[in-house]
Amino acid sequence: MDGGSTRHLGLDLGATNLKWAVVEHAGDEWRTLATGQVPTDGHLGPDAVIGRLGDTGAAAMAAWPRVVSVGIGLPGLYDPAAGTVRFLPNVPGDWAGRPMAGPVATRLGVPAFLINDARAFGLAELRLGAARGASSMVGLTLGTGVGCVIAIGGHVYQGHDGTGGEGGHQTIDPDGPLCGCGNRGCVEAFARADRIAEACGTATAEEAVARAREGDAPARDGLARAGRYLGIGIANLVVVLTPDVVVIGGGISAAGDLLFEPIRAELRRRVHITDLDRVRLVAAELGTWAGAIGAAVHGAERAAELPA
Repeated sequence: MDGGSTRHLGLDLGATNLKWAVVEHAGDEWRTLATGQVPTDGHLGPDAVIGRLGDTGAAAMAAWPRVVSVGIGLPGLYDPAAGTVRFLPNVPGDWAGRPMAGPVATRLGVPAFLINDARAFGLAELRLGAARGASSMVGLTLGTGVGCVIAIGGHVYQGHDGTGGEGGHQTIDPDGPLCGCGNRGCVEAFARADRIAEACGTATAEEAVARAREGDAPARDGLARAGRYLGIGIANLVVVLTPDVVVIGGGISAAGDLLFEPIRAELRRRVHITDLDRVRLVAAELGTWAGAIGAAVHGAERAAELPA
């Protein structure tokens, strides 16, 4: 990219690892320059984790200078205006009201902005990945939970508090199993990793995928049931949004057509008001780095909105 390009850092806070990415932006073009990760060490508490965010960002910026913004993806809820955390279910400690964007911005000397990790995943796929060029998108990332993101008019929709697009918490069975969010019958309650493992008779979702690929009938049936529930949820979103593309990522998406075919079948069964041939269902492209890349893009786009 030419001399008019800018560099941006993304930090993806996970329960186990803290990933980072530096991206370069010029015009409508985005390019990933570098990625890396360090242990989160969440057991050391919130102050240590926030310090680790700052230290990791500083090291990345020393290796890749001229970074002008940082985005932080986090697996929970936050206050976008205050830059504080509301709820981090999988990172130990009392996070309610904890400042995060401010301390990291002070440490790094550049503006810092928070984003939910699922929305970061979607933003990365929209700008650099499987949904490049799309105007509207639905994205799902399948793992410990079912993260979801929607984009309209080329922009990820976040709502007034960063929770916009939580399609994993739509009700698909009013009397279904209890979800971690407190509701019953959410898509996530049927299709998160531990429920898939349970349905497949395996210890983990990864084992379920491996067994299904080997032809294990219970594992294949369990994945098909998870695909059906995902398909119901995706069908609802397609009917509401008529997106150009549906992107599916996360570890469980490695099942490929063992999961995608039941989803497609459910879409054909339930979507009758729009042409499904115009809605692409595709696998995500950016893998484990999507959250950090998307956080960097978010930081860049938010920083561009600041007064000169």
